[in-house]
Amino acid sequence: MQLKPVFLVIEDNLIDQLVITQLLTKGMQIEQIVIANNGKEGIEWLTTQKKNQSLIILLDIQMPIMNGFEFLDAFHKLNKEIKKETQIYVLSSTLDPEELEHINKNDDVSGFLNKPFPIEEFKRKFS
Repeated sequence: MQLKPVFLVIEDNLIDQLVITQLLTKGMQIEQIVIANNGKEGIEWLTTQKKNQSLIILLDIQMPIMNGFEFLDAFHKLNKEIKKETQIYVLSSTLDPEELEHINKNDDVSGFLNKPFPIEEFKRKFS
């Protein structure tokens, strides 16, 4: 039996945090969800808490302290052991062509999802 991945939700909006958490727990029966309020907290969790487990990151772009693009730059510099078995999905409402191009060209990003979190679309990626 394959273990379910841990989810790291990097999102500063409390309502989005709650909605995403509810959709993951009810829609996908995900039990391990970690919340980081910005990219800096996300990097700190990765470097101190991530074990040898599969990890899926849902990453917002517009956040204070360290935004999503700064997180991606910092993530890229982490050692391979931390980054292995990690998928990053950018979750944003951006329509900015430059931001979308930046996201699509980033080798560490597994996919882009429009807000609000499209749980049915996301579930299809894993079925």
